[in-house]
Amino acid sequence: MSVRVSPISKCLDKKLKVLGFEVFDLFAVFLSISVLNFIFGSTSMKVPLVWIPSASLALILYYGKRGKPDNYLVHWIRYQFSPSSFSAFQDPKVWKAPPKIRKKENKI
Repeated sequence: MSVRVSPISKCLDKKLKVLGFEVFDLFAVFLSISVLNFIFGSTSMKVPLVWIPSASLALILYYGKRGKPDNYLVHWIRYQFSPSSFSAFQDPKVWKAPPKIRKKENKI
């Protein structure tokens, strides 16, 4: 009885990229195109108000993220929205009195 063998890809950890952009980068570019097209799509200035800012965003993302780790944009956005400092203690502005401890009475 022989062991069944199936070919697999040797690069299982490779990230999905389309034209050099990660999926979240493409989402940001297409979101900007759709929002700007919704706002300025019916005007005669469609090209300078919709396509030039979106193409500029795509170029900034492409060249700005060069040499950065994967999911850099997602981590940068999380960092910007995180609190400026973390504390292991409760907020000192909100103070609650400790619960009262009842002493057991010995009934003899």
